[in-house]
Amino acid sequence: MFNNKKALQALKTIVIVILIALFIRTFVVQAFDIPSGSMQPTLLPGDYILVSKFIYGIRIPFVNIRMFSYKEPKRGDVIVFIYPKDPSKDFIKRVIGVQGETVQIIEGKIYINNMPIPDPWGYFDKRESPGFIETVENFGPVVVPDRSLFVMGDNRNDSEDSRFWGFVPPGDVLGKAFVIYFSWNGKAENPAGKVRWSRIGELIR
Repeated sequence: MFNNKKALQALKTIVIVILIALFIRTFVVQAFDIPSGSMQPTLLPGDYILVSKFIYGIRIPFVNIRMFSYKEPKRGDVIVFIYPKDPSKDFIKRVIGVQGETVQIIEGKIYINNMPIPDPWGYFDKRESPGFIETVENFGPVVVPDRSLFVMGDNRNDSEDSRFWGFVPPGDVLGKAFVIYFSWNGKAENPAGKVRWSRIGELIR
């Protein structure tokens, strides 16, 4: 009888821990890893990041409704969202345009409402894709619809983003990336150099 009580108590504890972990993952913070170079140099393949899931309000899964929203995504935020072309995938990009703004790219320079904006995040590397660069260095103009976001990867000529598949509904935004908690360079030949120690704890700006 005593063993049964202990087993039941242990089971209750495990269930509570699992529920708390699920609550935190769903509504508070979630870990993601970076599989590609579309956000270089801000984020590198092998970076592991934490995403705040409540900063834009509490998102109710499956119905894409956000409650207690006190802050909207703004230009410069690095966000994780549901990929519009495949809801089973999550993407990470940077917000460039918000609803009502006209976005245009002219020779690699971003214009919002016909005015050039500071862009300390992105870069075009013509050496990487000389043919592709012509299609991404000039874009638009497009007007961001109501309740939508225009997003781009920081690695501008190696990023599939709003220039190709359109806009992101705020209801599909999972959260804002805020810190790198681990970084692994799988291509490093020296095992001692596989962990990028200098990136651990780096805030995502």
